[in-house]
Amino acid sequence: MSDPSGTGSEADDVRRFWEGLGLPGLIDVHTHFMPERVLHKVWAYFDALGPLTGGVEWPITYREEEGERAALLRAFGVRAFTAMLYPHKPGMARWLNDWAAGFARRTPDSLHTSTLFPEPGVEGYVREAVEDGARVFKAHVQVGGYDPAGETLDATWGLLAEAGVPVVIHCGSGPAPGDYTGPEPVARVLARHPRLRLVVAHLGMPEYEDFLDLAERYEEVRLDTTMAFTDFSERMAPFPRRSLPRLAALGDRILLGSDFPNIPYPYVHQLHALERLELGEKWLRGVCHDNAAALFGLRGR
Repeated sequence: MSDPSGTGSEADDVRRFWEGLGLPGLIDVHTHFMPERVLHKVWAYFDALGPLTGGVEWPITYREEEGERAALLRAFGVRAFTAMLYPHKPGMARWLNDWAAGFARRTPDSLHTSTLFPEPGVEGYVREAVEDGARVFKAHVQVGGYDPAGETLDATWGLLAEAGVPVVIHCGSGPAPGDYTGPEPVARVLARHPRLRLVVAHLGMPEYEDFLDLAERYEEVRLDTTMAFTDFSERMAPFPRRSLPRLAALGDRILLGSDFPNIPYPYVHQLHALERLELGEKWLRGVCHDNAAALFGLRGR
């Protein structure tokens, strides 16, 4: 059981990690907050080993209510975090965005997060969200089951590229492939919108090297570390060690992500998994704080 009061040893361990790097805290670009009934359905899906889990046991470590989860991130020293939420069918995105705007108002250390789905009116409600102050969007190709390069989203990607608002996109084929996962659809989006600030979730797991290719080709493409390098993921989709030098070279475009609270291990394990790559303290400082601080214009160092 986690300790939202922050008095437990895990919070101490997390804080020792970033204090040892001389950081003011962590910035986590991939955390999930959503309406409670929606989140409970997500947890039930993991509990039931739904098809998109790859049939792998996935015990949720942090099942506290919303306020306790936010308090726990603060106890860890997470200075800013997101509310990654996503629709799985038409008609959900606008409602989720309305909820997320309220969450951002009552949670000032969260980055106002919105989402989208390929449906009539998507450009309109995305524009409204941007004008309302959305700092980051979430797109989930796997859960949504849509082609990100389809015509319905083309103008919306152009809008987000022009606005400079990052989009965290789950487009890799892990833990289970979808009809439109993998690098090819995203490559088609970027060919049309090369300035789009895509943040590839999970480092594009398991197509790591293909998504590194895209990051090397497009300077606004970034990758988040969500679940990558952990013991859990390395058993399923190990990161190719031959590509560690490429990961190091892209050090200013790798961002810390965790998938909190939907992770089957303690939060601190993600940090230790990054540390044991032995890419150096400068790389860790960038990944765990400085890169996201620069992307989102967050003060404090």
